[in-house]
Amino acid sequence: MSGHSKWATIKRKKALIDSKRSKAFAKHIKAIEVAARNGGADPAGNPTLFDAIAKAKKNSVPSDNIDRALKRASGAEAGGSNYETIMYEGYGPGGVAFLIECLSDNRNRVASDVRVAVTRNRGTIADPGSVAYMFNRKGVLLVKKQQIGREISEDDLLEVVLDAGAQEVNDLGENFEVVTSPTELTSARDALKRAGLEYESADISFLPTVFVSVDAETAKSVFELIDAIEDLEDVQNVYGNFDVSDEVMASLA
Repeated sequence: MSGHSKWATIKRKKALIDSKRSKAFAKHIKAIEVAARNGGADPAGNPTLFDAIAKAKKNSVPSDNIDRALKRASGAEAGGSNYETIMYEGYGPGGVAFLIECLSDNRNRVASDVRVAVTRNRGTIADPGSVAYMFNRKGVLLVKKQQIGREISEDDLLEVVLDAGAQEVNDLGENFEVVTSPTELTSARDALKRAGLEYESADISFLPTVFVSVDAETAKSVFELIDAIEDLEDVQNVYGNFDVSDEVMASLA
């Protein structure tokens, strides 16, 4: 490959990375703006906003961007949009069920964008309610096993969060997943802070109650579908009920 061709390839890759980073920043900012508009612009009195800001900072969103989002939400700065939450349901390769959570100020645009992304990647949009029953709304905290100066065990973590509303703790490899009811997420988060334990994220999520096991070929198609959906500016989260074994993940890697 010539030097010119190599540089052109690098520039294309960099543009793709920068584009994805820019879209990720925009999603975090949108979540902050909506949380502040719904529950007030003071993170101390708005747990959803507190968690949205913490997540944005962990993902390197500049503080100036966060401050401007808060000002727009409070009306101190012009330019805010009236976003609404819109959920879409669908099926992907192998019968995998999906929930697609969007924040948008334009229902027609997001409906068209989601439908195109899904249908072009071997998926179908489902009727409202035909998929949602397979998911439960939960609070989810991700806690690193390797904390500063020590590694925590599942028993250590259970001792901290069990009395704070945790329903279960799952071992995800490098992290533990703490599952709570949506109303107990803040309580469990605060218990971690009091115990001096750092957490990676705290979110209200949709966890599947029924899983679909997929082979390598199907998993590849499922991941391509997810990438296409997540690339849309109005999409905040994609939840699926697929189960990929360690062996399948290793083969894809």
